[in-house]
Amino acid sequence: MIKRPSLYISALLALLFFTASPIWASNQNDIKEEFNAKEFITEHLADSYEWHIVSTNTKHIAIPLPVILHSKTTGWHLFSFSHFHHGKNNYKGFEIAAEGKYKGKIVETDAAGNAIRPLDLSLTKNAASLLFASLLVILIIMGVARSLKRDPMNPRKGFTGMIEMLVLSINDEVIRPSIGKDYQRYAPYLLTVFFFIFTNNLLGLIPLFPGGANVTGNIAITLVLAVVTFLIVNLTGTKEYYKEILWPDVPTWLKIPIPLMPIVEIVGTLTKPFALMIRLFANMMAGHSIVLGLTMLIFITASLGVAINTSMTVLSVIFTVFIDLVELLIAYIQAYVFTLLSAVFIGLARIDSPSAEKKAIETNHAV
Repeated sequence: MIKRPSLYISALLALLFFTASPIWASNQNDIKEEFNAKEFITEHLADSYEWHIVSTNTKHIAIPLPVILHSKTTGWHLFSFSHFHHGKNNYKGFEIAAEGKYKGKIVETDAAGNAIRPLDLSLTKNAASLLFASLLVILIIMGVARSLKRDPMNPRKGFTGMIEMLVLSINDEVIRPSIGKDYQRYAPYLLTVFFFIFTNNLLGLIPLFPGGANVTGNIAITLVLAVVTFLIVNLTGTKEYYKEILWPDVPTWLKIPIPLMPIVEIVGTLTKPFALMIRLFANMMAGHSIVLGLTMLIFITASLGVAINTSMTVLSVIFTVFIDLVELLIAYIQAYVFTLLSAVFIGLARIDSPSAEKKAIETNHAV
């Protein structure tokens, strides 16, 4: 008897999703042509102007997103990306670049016949997924908060209990120890960052709508998150924090006449957000690439015969499901690590002067 049927059902659904997803996304008319796995993976990781649902040999079902462009010659344009469907690749003088550095982007042709990029403020798949994830986080947290407010003393179970456990664990085990006495000032931001990253990581693992967008694997998103943390750290830092950067406690010859150590400290303040940005981006991008790469084994070995293709298909499905389960853990770990490092950096910027710390200790002893 199966003691935990939900586990087996989840594994079966994951198996079906990840074996069906690349089949839906591929064009059946191109099977006879040489399969370009690199191009396929790049296209799936890149942003797009539509939210793909399913494709077959006869139909392509997707949600077209609004296109917002500003041309230097014709001004502003607002239209749906559906105008580029059904083989059409030109609308109001704009077209989708088929190759070159603007491949997959909307371009226009100037007087010299060169493809140029207009100002593109379109709502792309990543942007739409970001808005959806943000709304989802707000609805979940507000719903849990409303439930706890009605009866705060009653222990919660199920989904509400899980969210409460995550909030308490991040707040009590990450934010409070890392920042110290002033932790409540930064808890809303750090908790928001954690749930935002975690939600987008999970949605990125779902190959079906409304998932599938590579939000946290987009360096522009991780750059914004890192910059926000950088601003909070340096705009709320104490005098002692800036003293350690501009005039650290080292021999004077390391500070005058050449400010060697201050330069090192300033570079260190810049490398911290850079590390936050690259760590999240690289890990999530690598995870998606591995999953897609393992799935591509099915198509790469299609021309090697039935026996090889069948065996590699079985291995591809097994390894894809395994890596996807690992990615579920990584989705939490990356959100946890980003929040932890942000809290540590904030805590390092909130250090007090030795005299203030000594005074606080004496006050505690007196009490």
